[in-house]
Amino acid sequence: MASTSEPSEKNPAPSQKPRPLGRDEVPAQGRLLGIDFGTKRLGFAVCDANQSQSAPVDNYTRGDLQQDARKLRQLIEDYRIVGVVVGLPVHMSGGESAKSQESRAFGNWVRNTTGLHVAFWDERYSSAIAEEYLLSAELSKKNRDKRRDMLAAHILLQNFLAARDRTAEPDDLRSMRSPL
Repeated sequence: MASTSEPSEKNPAPSQKPRPLGRDEVPAQGRLLGIDFGTKRLGFAVCDANQSQSAPVDNYTRGDLQQDARKLRQLIEDYRIVGVVVGLPVHMSGGESAKSQESRAFGNWVRNTTGLHVAFWDERYSSAIAEEYLLSAELSKKNRDKRRDMLAAHILLQNFLAARDRTAEPDDLRSMRSPL
């Protein structure tokens, strides 16, 4: 599927110029919501109030922006979320792609929709690591598909929580390994 930088119903145009965000933008205490961004599905994970451990919580097949906003607000209310970490898909070099810009536009939409601070975090390998775990559990393809996105959200959120520098840019994270 070709990605486009044009705004659409599922990929709103950014309301402001994207900028790197990190720890200073999300509270240091309280539950964070991790989102594995996709144009068709979103994976969600939540961490504890001490921001030490995360857990996968849900996969969501995207609808229109109103449906997406309802789902997001419901998760925020149910888990008492204080900040959001959105996965940023980047090239192996750390450079951004068209998909990165879609993710940033989505993160800006989340910020505008919820009023919460949003940080972006390098999600390289999160889906591949999630798939590896699911394969090792010997799940069927259908069951792996049901769990992959929320497990990827868990991996990226746990990496964010474990990072010494939550403000690091993607190219600074090349040597980082999954803490799972």
